[in-house]
Amino acid sequence: MIALTPATPYYAVIFTSLRTDGDHGYSKTATLMEELSKEIDGYLGIESARAEIGITVSYWSSLESIKTWKQQTDHRMAQKKGREQWYSAFKVRICKVERDYEFSI
Repeated sequence: MIALTPATPYYAVIFTSLRTDGDHGYSKTATLMEELSKEIDGYLGIESARAEIGITVSYWSSLESIKTWKQQTDHRMAQKKGREQWYSAFKVRICKVERDYEFSI
């Protein structure tokens, strides 16, 4: 589903990753992280896809809300596990969305 976002500007966190073999609790934790992120003030939505590379884009109202999410206790534990078990590589990009437009039928 395409995330519904407010009028610009807002922020996007783009997380791209390469997974290691096996699940090792990844799927359950990913679902939990999506649910917990919704509890953070300033959360706007999320979009995610995975093939050879995983791409997750989360949307936020402010840099402060992104910082709050980064420091959330369960998210910190997932970050640690990601480095130790789930990812062979990842990159995080934080962007200010200045303009957006859409098409739908």
